[in-house]
This record gives sequence, structure tokens and C-alpha cells, in this order.
Amino acid sequence: MLRLLAVSRAWRNIIKGAYPKARVPWRSIAGAVFAGVGVNAIVPARSGDLVRVFLAKRCVEGSTYTTLASTVVLLSLFDFVVASALVMWAAFAGLLPGAGALGPSFDFRWAVDHPGTALKAVGLVLVILLVALLWFAEQIVDFRRRIAQGFSILADKRTYLRRVALWQATDWSLRLIAVLLFLSAFGLPATLHNARLVQVSAALASLLPISPSGIGTEQALLLSIFRGQVSKAALLGFSVGMRITIIVVNLALGFASLLITLRTVRWRDHVAQSRQ
Repeated sequence: MLRLLAVSRAWRNIIKGAYPKARVPWRSIAGAVFAGVGVNAIVPARSGDLVRVFLAKRCVEGSTYTTLASTVVLLSLFDFVVASALVMWAAFAGLLPGAGALGPSFDFRWAVDHPGTALKAVGLVLVILLVALLWFAEQIVDFRRRIAQGFSILADKRTYLRRVALWQATDWSLRLIAVLLFLSAFGLPATLHNARLVQVSAALASLLPISPSGIGTEQALLLSIFRGQVSKAALLGFSVGMRITIIVVNLALGFASLLITLRTVRWRDHVAQSRQ
């Protein structure tokens, strides 16, 4: 819960940077973050981000979905950089599984063997994109403005570091502390090295959001990353236990937030009504 409060504080400050004259209540933004993680716990492909943006728009007067979505992108950039650094550390240390374990790769040999057909396909895609750009030319300028508005806080680097990056660094610190506590609770070596490896598996699992909360994918990666270090039974017990605990807590927080904010947990009905 503490790390979600840190995330909500960072996001609230990003939104405030995009809408400096608007009132951006932290309590409502925190509720949107809680609701988002609750939905992500049971729905794959990060559907909770849509709920988060929808709820944020309700509490920030004059905001648009485009700008709020871009604030989520900015919020995710810090996580992407930290997660990438952890994955690169594990890769250089030779701790990652083979490429085949992460899924099938695309065979580019077909394009080499059939250059004419490949060029025609690329040309067709470019023509379609050009037509689309010309068709929406008038809307593109406004769209770009709204996207850029979500990154407004970057104009003042010190403000970004103090009011966003610091809170997100707190979030990652709390993640490592939570993993260390889980490792200790399940009788596994509670070292910073192992905690970082668990975070690497979570980062890789997020690249393949094919299951709610990455469950299944993360367990397979953990078994590969920790191979030969601890028993499979102990590792699976830790991974499944930690993940189920996090899912249950996120569900409780998320749907409690939805119930308080919307007076119902049927958030899809509210999204559908807002589009009418």
C-alpha cells in the first residue's frame, strides 16, 4: 500500500504539471491508482491503466483522456529505465534464460529471400500511413499538443526529480523491501542480490502481459533464473505465495476504491456511459 501511495503522489504531481491551474486532489488520484492495480490483478494487458485514466478525468476538471494517457506514459518511463537497468545487469551477469525461454522470435530470412514482395508490403503500409496522416491532418496538431502537455513537468528538471522521480525511487525501494520480507518469510536467502533477481523476473513478465498480474510467466522465469540455487518446490511456494498475496491485497484496495468512487464495481458501465 505504501508503494502505491508513492506512485499516486508521483502521478498526481505529473498531472498537476500538465494542468497547473486545475485542482488535482491527491486522494482521488490515489483512489484511481488503487482501482487500476485492482483491475490489473484480474484482467491482463494492463486494462487497469484505462480505469486509472478514466477515474482521473472525473476528478481533474478540464482534463482530456489524451493528456492523462500521456502522463501515464511519463510515469511509466521511470519504471522502464529502472527495469531495463535490472534486466541488463542480469543479462551481463549471465543470469537470464536463453532467448527461446522468452518466446518465439521473428524470422527475418523471409524478407531476405523475397525482397520484391517485402518491399511491396512495406510500400503499402507506408501509403496507408500517409493517407491516414493526411486524413487526420487537422486533428494531429491538437493531438500532439495534448500529448506534449502530459510531459510539461519535464520542462523543470529539478521539479521533476524532486516531485516525481524521488517518489518513484521510493516506490522501487519499497518493492525491494517487500521482496526481502517475502524471501525471509518463505525461508529463502533474503539478500539484495536475490531481491533484484525477483524484480528482474517481474520486469520480464510485464513484457508479456498475457495473464493477470503476470502470474505463470513470472514463475517460469524465476525457475530459470534461480536454477540450481534453491529447490523448485521452495521457489514455487515463494513465488506463488507472494504473487497471490499481492493480488489479494490489490483486489481489496482496487475494488474498495471503485466502490467508494463509483458506488459500484461495474466500472465498464461507467466507461460506456461516458462515451455516449
